[in-house]
Amino acid sequence: MKKIAYIRVSTNEQRPDRQIDGLRDICDELHIETLSAVSKQRPVFDAALRRLQPGDLFVVWDLDRAFRSVVDALTEAEKLRQRGIGFQIANLNIDTTTPAGMFVYTIVSALAEFERRTLSQRTKEGLEAARRRGKRLGRPPKIKPEQLARARRKLKKGATTASLAAELGVAPWSLKRALYRPDIADTINTE
Repeated sequence: MKKIAYIRVSTNEQRPDRQIDGLRDICDELHIETLSAVSKQRPVFDAALRRLQPGDLFVVWDLDRAFRSVVDALTEAEKLRQRGIGFQIANLNIDTTTPAGMFVYTIVSALAEFERRTLSQRTKEGLEAARRRGKRLGRPPKIKPEQLARARRKLKKGATTASLAAELGVAPWSLKRALYRPDIADTINTE
């Protein structure tokens, strides 16, 4: 019997160290993926599942590291069971090879999805509240309004978008997008 672990972080800035530390000593293989949970394709996840043979155990540190929703979690656990493969959530010591483990797994899956959806809803509400208060969200613009005004004047005199973009140190599409952004265009047109 092999224990094959799946480890996932959503971004390159996140570190899988906590999961690796928790699974290294109890698993035979660690498969690490950097990818959002909602991605349609999860090549490392799929490869880890293909490595499993009847009698093996698929192990994750946290439930939300492997599955997108309750339905996904329960469906995958059932597919594994039909293949004769167990499933374990290490930090909760849940093993779906037992009836009690499967019951707890079902409840934990529902709670994990509730938590994920609640967090998503709160984030959206917070962003909307910030927008209503006039906060600008996202990355700051690469091109300042005064630079854009200068670029617009130079364009009227015959300069090319490509040459102006190079002068500003941005890609031509960044300059084009900035030129047509309503908040900037309104500011520039009043000058």
